[in-house]
Amino acid sequence: MTALTLSTSSAAALRADAVVVGVAKGAKGPVVAAGAEAVDKAFGGKLADVLETLGATGADGEVTKLPAASGLKAPVVLAVGLGDVPAKDDGYDAETLRRAAGAASRALSGSKKGAFALPIEDVASAAAVAEGALLGAYTYDKSNGNGNGGAKDGKSAKSAKNAANADKKNNGPLAEVALVGGKPRDKAYKAAVERATALVEEINRARDLINTPSNLLNPADFAAEAVAAAKEHGLKTEVLDEKALKKGGYGGILGVGQGSDAPPRLVRIAYTHPKAEKTLALVGKGITYDSGGISLKPAGHNETMKCDMSGAAAVFATVVAAARLGLRVNLTGWLALAENMPSGSATRPGDVLSMYGGKTVEVLNTDAEGRLVLADAITRAGEEKPDAIVDVATLTGAMVLALGNRTFGIMTNDEAFRTSLHEIAEEAGEPSWPMPLPTHLRKGIDSPVADLANMGERMGGGLVAGIFLKEFVADGITWGHLDIAGPAFNESGPFGYTPKGGTGSAVRTLVRLAERAADGDLG
Repeated sequence: MTALTLSTSSAAALRADAVVVGVAKGAKGPVVAAGAEAVDKAFGGKLADVLETLGATGADGEVTKLPAASGLKAPVVLAVGLGDVPAKDDGYDAETLRRAAGAASRALSGSKKGAFALPIEDVASAAAVAEGALLGAYTYDKSNGNGNGGAKDGKSAKSAKNAANADKKNNGPLAEVALVGGKPRDKAYKAAVERATALVEEINRARDLINTPSNLLNPADFAAEAVAAAKEHGLKTEVLDEKALKKGGYGGILGVGQGSDAPPRLVRIAYTHPKAEKTLALVGKGITYDSGGISLKPAGHNETMKCDMSGAAAVFATVVAAARLGLRVNLTGWLALAENMPSGSATRPGDVLSMYGGKTVEVLNTDAEGRLVLADAITRAGEEKPDAIVDVATLTGAMVLALGNRTFGIMTNDEAFRTSLHEIAEEAGEPSWPMPLPTHLRKGIDSPVADLANMGERMGGGLVAGIFLKEFVADGITWGHLDIAGPAFNESGPFGYTPKGGTGSAVRTLVRLAERAADGDLG
């Protein structure tokens, strides 16, 4: 993890591999942003002109490197675009600062230290720069994945270690971020940095899990990760294996997992605070690999399906983050873990499953499996009578078609809660959009042989999935559903603070929700 420090030194005097400054897009060319005054002075007040000569415009996320002028301790100046110059007295919003800091961190990959002289006007802007810089510095350690890290014999293991070290040397994350303009002795600034560090470390935990190849992370492996983290952070865990699931009647989770040689798990991981007044339950879809089952996905649609456990990763990371931050809330995470594979023992289209709690479901499509494991977990979570349940899942391709690759959908059984979740997500910097649960779509999941079917009308498929899940929410419990199918896994190039691969989508939203609950506000 990249180290993060607050510095009162001038940007010109700080020793680093590079000093990062902000540049905005002005009406007549690039404009050097606040925080870079000392750097601009070293260039004789002509830094904007030099950048313009090099082709910089100040566009959002644009990165321009140039040799430092005499008088600067850092040998390189990295100018990162902030987009349009804000209206007078408005300043730069938090998300703009996050994205800029993240782009700068990515550009400094492999460096030892970056001095970030971006516009830091208060604690909120310092927190945004800190978050963005740490999020952007993330790299996946391939030595723990499908590279040489799995070598068993001594010679191969040594070669693997050397290869991994070489990879880290050349492509590892920026080692240290120094925030110029921070106030290391100010309690509020220190708290902001500590929060950013804990939050991003847990987001990166989720990213690592999502990026791990499925042959190295089956349901039992994921459960073991949760148990290990629980021991480290004083959390309580309960793991239901296939025998316990069968005894308990968890037909949804068992039905999805029965085609795989790697049996399913249901993990309960709980954080409690002695002064908590609110209790939240978070439920995560954890399909460690989704082939589609008997309703097999076609080629081109299954290569990235290791990411189908992103919801469970987000829930897991959120519970640990809440514990590290000491939030005054009771938070229980439910990780519904299974591998969806075709085989002679797999659930077939047309089969009927008896779910936890007694409802029966006709499985019309085995590739609509996420809602089956979530249904069991939502029912179980409701038995503990939390103030609210929020489930998180890479649930439907329909949501991606509706909202694109960077925005998740929000559905709830309470309009005020839906509005609150949307506000929280936007505040946290995660694009989202409130979606309806039209009553006329409910009839489409009626079944002649079961209480309901796992598929309904094709149009509005993301909404149909939400309507299905709503059937398993106990009366009187506020419930929300986040469909993160679009933003959970970035298949294109990195941008801002978002890496290629697993993104850790929804963690920031869920942590902010937990913080609000700790303050007694659930919307």
